[in-house]
Amino acid sequence: MTNHLRVEAAIEWVVAAEVPISGMIESIIAQILLNEGLNGIWEIGIRITDDAELQELNRAYRGIDAPTDVLSFGEYEDDEFTAPEAAGEARYLGDLAISFDRVMAQAIEYGHSVRRELCYLVAHGTLHLLGYDHETEEERAAMREREEGALNDLGITRESEPLQQ
Repeated sequence: MTNHLRVEAAIEWVVAAEVPISGMIESIIAQILLNEGLNGIWEIGIRITDDAELQELNRAYRGIDAPTDVLSFGEYEDDEFTAPEAAGEARYLGDLAISFDRVMAQAIEYGHSVRRELCYLVAHGTLHLLGYDHETEEERAAMREREEGALNDLGITRESEPLQQ
């Protein structure tokens, strides 16, 4: 079996924003999948929108009437991801919705670039699609290790991506 890995991301920008991320989103998702030992062709949909839409989605799907930074909508039930067995065909991973309002606010809060925060939320959401969660401290630590590991593998660190004012 080959270790071929490719990500096809359909990215929809609902907000007007200019963030230099050409190819980065696909690279982050691919690094997460690679680090998890997955290969093949994967499809994902990403919608980058605003707080109002994320609040609406959060209310509709989670019963929480507040904006959030990222929501994941997986293809697999009960958050128990198993890699599909079909070889040679693209496999649908799921969809992410990201609030660009939260991206900008959190970049300031954490003192790194908007690009780095967007990359972090893509990594975070992708791990949710793979079944990871952060309901307990142990789960949170395991998820954070995977997020930061993938970003570090790609050289996307807080130090290399400082906040631009």
